[in-house]
Amino acid sequence: MRLNEISYNDALPIDGYGTGFFRVGGERYDGALMVLPNGVSAWGGYDDSATILDAVDAIDVLFVGTGAEIAHLPKDFRTTLEDAGIGVEAMASPAACRTYNVLLSEGRRVAVALLPV
Repeated sequence: MRLNEISYNDALPIDGYGTGFFRVGGERYDGALMVLPNGVSAWGGYDDSATILDAVDAIDVLFVGTGAEIAHLPKDFRTTLEDAGIGVEAMASPAACRTYNVLLSEGRRVAVALLPV
């Protein structure tokens, strides 16, 4: 098996998660979380699209972790982001963390908004 070292440059990977928390770049954050190219912040859930829209020039795709299970996103939330030119992909939070890290390691312009498991 061949192993490759992953480099995230200045971006912050998601190191882990547990019941009610996420670990990003070695720091623990409780509750819903947003990881954008300009940093980590609390996320107010589906009613909070303003913080994401502030980063519209820095991201192409937003992964939305819907908690322990995949769930549909509210239509208004999805439409607002897509109208701004941001692709939106909903998945369970563990899958969103993994997908975000993989694409981040490839240098993609991604962000993730996560509801805790």
